[in-house]
Amino acid sequence: MTADPYAASSSSDHSDAAHRPYREVTDTRGRVYRVGESDRDILGHSRKLMVYLPWIAMMAISVFEYAYGSAEDTLSHAHGWTQSNTFWILSVWVFFQAGIAFPAGWLREKGILTARKAMYAGSGLCLLGFLALSHLSNVWLAILGFGVIGGIGAGLVYATCINMVGKWFPERRGARTGFVNGGFAYGSLPFIFIFNYGFDTANYHRVLDLIGCYIMIVVFGCAFFFKDPPKNWWPADIDPLTCSGDQKNAASPAKNPPAVKQYTPKEAIRTGMLPLMWLSVVLTAGVSIFGISFQVDYAKEVGFGPLVAASSMGLMAVINGIGRGVVGWLSDRWGRKSTLVFVIVVLGLAQFGVIWAGDLRSEWLFLFFAFLSGFGGGAFYPLFAALTPDYFGENYNATNYGLVYSGKLISGLFGGGLGSMVVAAWGYHGAYALAGGVSMVAAAIALLLRQPGRTPTRLGEPQPAG
Repeated sequence: MTADPYAASSSSDHSDAAHRPYREVTDTRGRVYRVGESDRDILGHSRKLMVYLPWIAMMAISVFEYAYGSAEDTLSHAHGWTQSNTFWILSVWVFFQAGIAFPAGWLREKGILTARKAMYAGSGLCLLGFLALSHLSNVWLAILGFGVIGGIGAGLVYATCINMVGKWFPERRGARTGFVNGGFAYGSLPFIFIFNYGFDTANYHRVLDLIGCYIMIVVFGCAFFFKDPPKNWWPADIDPLTCSGDQKNAASPAKNPPAVKQYTPKEAIRTGMLPLMWLSVVLTAGVSIFGISFQVDYAKEVGFGPLVAASSMGLMAVINGIGRGVVGWLSDRWGRKSTLVFVIVVLGLAQFGVIWAGDLRSEWLFLFFAFLSGFGGGAFYPLFAALTPDYFGENYNATNYGLVYSGKLISGLFGGGLGSMVVAAWGYHGAYALAGGVSMVAAAIALLLRQPGRTPTRLGEPQPAG
């Protein structure tokens, strides 16, 4: 691309950087890049902190989803809940955790809710969620407290952290988004073993209350430093038209070129790509949530001991998180779409592998496919998080990604609650086979994705359409 004449400016729409001159660079398609201000000019420190703090906050809230399955038996005995009750509590949590992403993104982009305030609110709501799980035996009140209030709190934190990374690293977001997203999985590892070995009806009040306080303190502390960059901001040391200077990520611009314009949510929907991404998230996240919800129970039914059951879930959580970082890094080099399809196919094959391992009563084989399931079941999240601004730009990313991620609210229903009904009707074999098939359909849908406004050449290099 070549640039139109640089439009110099001495004014600023960002109060903390008002004293810093910047210029706006316009490419041949009319997309504007704001350059001249470094991350230190705006933040007072390196933008790397906008990777590490979101990562820490994501690790704190991971106990909600990834450790919940290990606590279900004790919760059922303590409160007198059925297995279906506990699954629906998690399903409602997933619904609201995913559903809050779009309205929260809209409020942020309207200037009504800052990133810092979203994190503060989320930290308090997370605490209330765990207090409800600890002290409310009525299942409807528990659904309201943990599922609705806790889900909204965790969703505010999750969406804010993911969007923060995308805004501060527009030129190489894959690896960093994956790293931050990974904390949402392996951060739960200590709690998985606590719930399997040190959590019972005698101490569940104390354990859950302390976990709630831990989440609130960590998230609140991280939130103090959160700040968004100005609209259209681009790193001062990298040419946005060529990405020259980005030596560490030289392959990324060719494989994952910047969006051709800043798409509003309505424009993104009209491209047809956002609805396809949403549908793929619905199916893939449903399979992932199914695995999280039922792997420990299936391991116990097959006859594996509690160590294998807990280890399989712990392994899933660790690989789930590490896999997110690895595929984010790979997607910067291989291309986001091809990496996404690969990940979803692996997730589908792992579901059939779990059935095979159960039939053979092979603990090591079961752990291997738990490894694959954990990898595939988490790695797609950062890919969609990076793919959204790649396709639609950064200015409306909080809202656009909120729409894409909202697919998970549908997934929570059939992955957890409806999944328990399928298990009851078809058994674990039928349920896992269905999950594998659904994953393959999601991979086929992902193959249809393409960046709006560009057409590929025969060599696969994105070029301007028309």
